[in-house]
Amino acid sequence: MKAVVCPEYGPVSNLDYRDVADPTPGPDEVVIRAEAIGVNFPDGLLVQGLYQMKPETPFVPGMEAAGVVEAVGEAVTHVKKGDRAVALVDIGGYAEKVLAPAAKVFVLPETMACDEACALMCAWGTAHHALRQRAHLRSGETLMVLGGAGSTGMAAISIGKAIGARVIAVASTDEKRAACLEAGADSALPYDGLRESLKRDHPGGIDVVFDPVGGAAFDVAARAMARNGRLLVVGFASGEIPKLPANLVLLKEFSLVGVFWGAFTAKEPEVYAANNRELFAWHSTGLIKPRIDERRPLSEAAAALQRILDRGAIGKTILIP
Repeated sequence: MKAVVCPEYGPVSNLDYRDVADPTPGPDEVVIRAEAIGVNFPDGLLVQGLYQMKPETPFVPGMEAAGVVEAVGEAVTHVKKGDRAVALVDIGGYAEKVLAPAAKVFVLPETMACDEACALMCAWGTAHHALRQRAHLRSGETLMVLGGAGSTGMAAISIGKAIGARVIAVASTDEKRAACLEAGADSALPYDGLRESLKRDHPGGIDVVFDPVGGAAFDVAARAMARNGRLLVVGFASGEIPKLPANLVLLKEFSLVGVFWGAFTAKEPEVYAANNRELFAWHSTGLIKPRIDERRPLSEAAAALQRILDRGAIGKTILIP
């Protein structure tokens, strides 16, 4: 089969599209013939050696794939050959056939397309966990989403609205801010002048901030927090890991909350499965719908990743084998 291989850590341009051996499932594993493969910002960090996890090279990157189940291990009972399913994996997603642990394989509803299923895995899964379990976001609260036009940011906008929050999106261009409004945000602001806009329009502060960006925007967010607010540290797409004066947390009485979705899926599998059921139910009723930014051939994985690293994508990028 064809797969995208990271031969050694370095620029995403080093990724190699080549033949590799077909996978064979162990007792608790499933093989999916992929029809759609999700591309995520952490994939780019991983192949550069900048992510928390550092698999031995060479390896196939990729965290999510959806398609048709081709084979199952002898201990697997909840999916069978021929089912449409989506899988979450640590690595191995950028391939025509994907080997996944059975516990992280989910049968797809008839109404869900494979590309949208991929979107609901990492990006929407991260945002959902952040807002549900880490922030405990409540209806009527104000949520500010930094990086609002990225796949995770757009997920946070939609999930925030599904919960009943008032959502402020922050994005860098007119096109991205328009996309945030289309996703359901109540308002969309630029980074330039953000501190002044928040002081003017939200003098009481922000209840929850979803921050996958870091950098200077984090500092603005920290100073805009409401009492009992929750500032979610999701990632550092800006490339800059910010520092927080502890006295600011004391004076404003807000909480700084880390969001490490990968650890959550491993340590709380039952809660993770329940989260997926809620996302799938919301999708089936039309309450949420992922925005697919572009679809590219699997062979163009490097170009797709570079566009995401350059923060050019608006919504979810999908590879097609």
